[in-house]
Amino acid sequence: MIWFFLCFLAFALAVAPFVRELFRHPPQVDRADAQGETALLEDGVTHYHWHGPTTDSVIVLIHGLSSPSWVFAGLIRGLNMMGYQVLSYDLYGRGLSDRPRDRQTPEFFLSQLTRLLDEQGLEGPVSIMGYSMGGVIGALFAARYPERVDRLILLAPAGMDYVPGPLLGRAGNSGLFGHWLWQVAGPKTLREAARRDAAGPTVIPDLADRIDAELSRRGYLRAVLSAHKNTLSLQIETVHRDIGRMGTPVLAIWGEEDAVIPLTAIGKLTQWNRNARHHVVKGAGHALPHTAPTAIIAAVTEFLREV
Repeated sequence: MIWFFLCFLAFALAVAPFVRELFRHPPQVDRADAQGETALLEDGVTHYHWHGPTTDSVIVLIHGLSSPSWVFAGLIRGLNMMGYQVLSYDLYGRGLSDRPRDRQTPEFFLSQLTRLLDEQGLEGPVSIMGYSMGGVIGALFAARYPERVDRLILLAPAGMDYVPGPLLGRAGNSGLFGHWLWQVAGPKTLREAARRDAAGPTVIPDLADRIDAELSRRGYLRAVLSAHKNTLSLQIETVHRDIGRMGTPVLAIWGEEDAVIPLTAIGKLTQWNRNARHHVVKGAGHALPHTAPTAIIAAVTEFLREV
């Protein structure tokens, strides 16, 4: 009898996180009260938002692994004042976009971006700003469609020297057990990280509540783990070398104390693209968009004057 009980207990522990996932709600529940609009693309619904008056200068913002498009809230006004109309959107698996079960590879994200720009009628050149994992997606778009990009701005870009957190790194290398581990312990890890960021300088003081909302939506944890394994962990040397040969202006902005994409990445990107310009924000970590928006706007303003 005791063996039956132990086996039942082990089974219950194994399936509990996946059962809990079934009770999380889909993103469409929250769309009715949200700002922005949705586009039905081939792989699902994408939630997007236009900011500022219509102009010929458009900048597209691509967020990173765990925080959706609201991570750029502190940059919108400054970009509008530069004369940009801003387009932000939620990557699949985050925010109010759908949760397709496809592997979250660079090609998967590139398809979403390309189809969204096509759906919005943006055929001419736009500026791209990619943060962290968004830097991989933006760089791939710039290399694949150079005629559609006039400038590439990278904030703490992934694709080189990425250092994942201990739990995420272990989960990504542990197969099915890793999926279970991330479902069990991932929420606590993400909440603790959000609380730490919210306790420091930030223009998003309710960051922890926003991450809680992400964790309440079905498919978010799966998307984060998949993107970590299939996009963030890649080195994209060929992509950046191609961008360098094409001559697309590139500005990379780094956090001096970034533990996720350390400053060693500057040397690597310099080797790949000698024309890329660099700016280091002193005292900043990885969460540049919401901890150092003023420094980012100043660096972008100077970049626009020079190129």
